[in-house]
Amino acid sequence: MMAWRYEPLNGAALADAARVHRASFDHALPTLAGLHTPEEDRWYWTNVLASSCEIWGAFDGTQLAGVIAFREDWIEQLYVIPTAQRGGAGSGLLRIAMERYPALQLWTFQRNAAARRFYERHGFKAVLETDGADNEEKEPDILLRWLE
Repeated sequence: MMAWRYEPLNGAALADAARVHRASFDHALPTLAGLHTPEEDRWYWTNVLASSCEIWGAFDGTQLAGVIAFREDWIEQLYVIPTAQRGGAGSGLLRIAMERYPALQLWTFQRNAAARRFYERHGFKAVLETDGADNEEKEPDILLRWLE
């Protein structure tokens, strides 16, 4: 397993976080690729997530390979570039959030089986499934919750 370096992200590094997000999202859900432009992704990470979340990155040397944005009770985003998946970066990022809060929850898409397995391996349990009518993507989703 890779020896990852974890550090908080801010400023210019948030553009890199947006790129990791988009690469991972588009790889996992190709039918939803292109939902947002790179500019929209950067704006979201810089203006929305940075003002409401703690944001950390997983680095392989100088390369940002994974990101997590979380706040009390919620994981807003967790993405790892496809070439680094299953190498421990996501688990390390998730551990950072789990060490800070005794309970966390998140939404993922029902058809993203790899993400569901990842979270379930870390103790998250399904608490609600929806038809996706209320999310931007109109994609059936699932709420997962973890308690310490």
